[in-house]
Amino acid sequence: MALRLVSDFDLRKDVLPWLRAQRVASAAAGARGGGPGVLENNYESLRILNVERNGNVIYTYKDNKGNVFFGLYDCQTRQNEHLYTFEKDLHVVSCSVNSDRTLLAASLVHSTKEGRKNELQPGSKCLTLLVEIHPVNNVKVLKAVDSYIWVQFLYPHVESHPLPENHLLLVSEDKYIEKFHIQVIQEDGSRVVIKDSGHLPRERVAEDFVWAQWDMSEQRLYYIDLKKSRSILKCLQFSADEKFNLMFEAPLDITLSDSGFKLVNFGCDDLQDQENLSKHLTLCVFTNHTGSLCVCYSPKFDSWEKFTYSVFYFHKGHGKTFTAALGSVDSHVTKGLTFLNLDYYLAVYLPGHFFHLLNIQHPDLICHSLFLTGNSEVVDMLPHSPLQSLSGSLVLDWCSGKLYRALLNQSYLLQFLWNTRLDCEKMAVLHCVLSCGGDRRFLEAKIIQWISENISACHSFDLIQEFIIASSYWSICPETSNMDKLLPYSSVLTWNTEIPGITLVTEEIALPFMKVHSFKGYWEKLNSNLEYVKYSKPHLHYNNSMVRREWHSLISEEKTGRRRSMVYVKNILDNATKVISNLEARNLEPRLTPLFQEEDNHQRLLMGLMVSELKDHLLRHLQGVEKKKIEQMVLDYVSKLLDLVCQIMETSWRKHSLHPCVPHFSGRASAAEFKVFHIMTRILEATKNLFLPLPPGFHTLHTILGVHCLPLHNLLHYIDSGVLLLTETAVTRLMKDLDNTEKNEKLKFSIIVRLPPLIGQKICRLWDHPMSSNIISRNHVKRLLQNYKKKPPSSVIHKSSFSVEFLPLNYFVEILTDIESSNQALYTFEGHDNVDAKFVEEAALKHTMMLLGL
Repeated sequence: MALRLVSDFDLRKDVLPWLRAQRVASAAAGARGGGPGVLENNYESLRILNVERNGNVIYTYKDNKGNVFFGLYDCQTRQNEHLYTFEKDLHVVSCSVNSDRTLLAASLVHSTKEGRKNELQPGSKCLTLLVEIHPVNNVKVLKAVDSYIWVQFLYPHVESHPLPENHLLLVSEDKYIEKFHIQVIQEDGSRVVIKDSGHLPRERVAEDFVWAQWDMSEQRLYYIDLKKSRSILKCLQFSADEKFNLMFEAPLDITLSDSGFKLVNFGCDDLQDQENLSKHLTLCVFTNHTGSLCVCYSPKFDSWEKFTYSVFYFHKGHGKTFTAALGSVDSHVTKGLTFLNLDYYLAVYLPGHFFHLLNIQHPDLICHSLFLTGNSEVVDMLPHSPLQSLSGSLVLDWCSGKLYRALLNQSYLLQFLWNTRLDCEKMAVLHCVLSCGGDRRFLEAKIIQWISENISACHSFDLIQEFIIASSYWSICPETSNMDKLLPYSSVLTWNTEIPGITLVTEEIALPFMKVHSFKGYWEKLNSNLEYVKYSKPHLHYNNSMVRREWHSLISEEKTGRRRSMVYVKNILDNATKVISNLEARNLEPRLTPLFQEEDNHQRLLMGLMVSELKDHLLRHLQGVEKKKIEQMVLDYVSKLLDLVCQIMETSWRKHSLHPCVPHFSGRASAAEFKVFHIMTRILEATKNLFLPLPPGFHTLHTILGVHCLPLHNLLHYIDSGVLLLTETAVTRLMKDLDNTEKNEKLKFSIIVRLPPLIGQKICRLWDHPMSSNIISRNHVKRLLQNYKKKPPSSVIHKSSFSVEFLPLNYFVEILTDIESSNQALYTFEGHDNVDAKFVEEAALKHTMMLLGL
């Protein structure tokens, strides 16, 4: 199952055994009434009423006489507590307990069999009562009206000591919300009573609303009122100092009736007919720690062929309306749509029809969200009873009395990754798996194993590219705010392929208007997201375009022998040294692959430049973060890029049982080497397109395997097209390892002529062959004659060491000798003290004799 529901609470398991034990104890003591033991066989009346901010669950049940009992399950101690008993047959609408468990607020209506009889307060349908329960004492009537009332105590964010004042929200069916201020005092030691209970201050919080949602964890109230038939979403933030602030107003492009009334997360709403949920609209607000704000909306269901729902991503400035095909016309929808908050994701679930996992952090491309429909087993994995998403990942199944924590199921998603055939699902699941966290090394190893087996099975995007970018992103971004806007999330920038079973329309939406000017915590992050949407265009995601230009410039200077400030180059190479040290410090296990065994200045330059550019990028756009922390994040990010390449190499090396030493050029290639060469080629292709650095020694190893595995014409084609990069280390080994057979001479010569001049000159000296001497001589003559100016001929002709009278050669050698003698310091051949006019003369004669077959 893509979702894993971990049970936090179950009425049948966590409460019923305690109730039965209480009943037995009461019976043994001969108790009558009053206690929770008089339950008899009326267990079906047991139901959840509310879940408070601290996770405590309030439940109710009736005995065989109809008496109403209130109990509390403490999620920390795993203990039950009897709170209060009403010795009347009443039906509980709503209930809440303050954080100190000294006050209980309850809203009750008459059971059907009692009609409208009410001895406590005649002539009203709904009673709202405030009860002192520490110990049980006075009962105060807060409301006695003909409309339903819901109650909710506010919970302070700091619960270090009992508070002298409590705050209670009353939500009326008449579309207003009041806040009561209730002061308590201690009498006779530990007895807690309400101070001045006859005059409790109250204030109107909201009115004329048509929908409201309570966020128990963050103590926020969302509600919608209609202004000129326009839906306006508002949010009140309650704080521990009894104050509340209107945080924002946001227009919603949805149709709501001013005669409607809907509450979300104000306890168990069993007043609605659960069987007809599919006929009603669904609306809920979700937030998470990154500053996201999503409004999920599904209108009344009016078609058996398709289902429409919308998600407004206010933190991104756009909304998406999805239309899901339901398959056969006969498959009637009997259950309501469920929205679930899963931190970085949001699940949309219609039992028996579809399951949609929406990426709320990066919702732009539909391929980053997972849509499953039809006969997939995941569509039927959740309970078919109505589910309510509470704060965070808590999910409440009212009907069964179970409280779950909904989590993405990593093991199932990894299995799904192996089985799916659609590219869009591979992309979505890859990101889902990486977002789960946990043992990242284990997770990456599993994904690499999948990539190795399916390297060519994906056509819409590069698997290695996507894995490297996505895994590097998830290794850094969760730790720091706003990094999701600055680091690349995916290698795919556009997606035009349709997703089977679903269509969508994307529209820009009006941003929330923030009503306060000082922000902390979540509100600071939300405001930052909104500011980014307003002012940051184009997007600020880092890319290596600047690194590409600078790297090519440095390499070009190196080829021409010119190089800018040595201090500048040294700083870049120092950056690379820090990256490699950081990488080695995090990976203490010995490597199988023969990497990091050479300097490889080109890759070190690329590493260092990326560190420099990325650091500048983050320093420009990441506010409020220390420079040292940014520098470390940059080192971690670039190290992670390299580490992922190393992991892919290690997995391939281990799978094919290759020796940890660098292979020799001699001998035939094995099938295992062919496969590793193919993987390395795909790695090179992936990193080249993104211009990412590779571990030093990668190109050398790749070239050696290429010489092993490819016929000469293919090898040269790979070199000429840039797939294989000839490094000095690789070519040096080639010259030393291979003897001078005709086949090897052809290979060596083909390699030498493709080398940059400076490296070529070094390599020629290693090859004791007339061809090598010829190349060295040509280069030497070229350098000598570059600035040669003709002088009057000398009267003395120097005899050659060879006893050959060939006047043109004699004359040419004399000119070279004169140039060498007059410009000795300037024209000394680098690293070759024995290359002079005499060497050129001997090489020329040998070459001529070889051509003449002498």
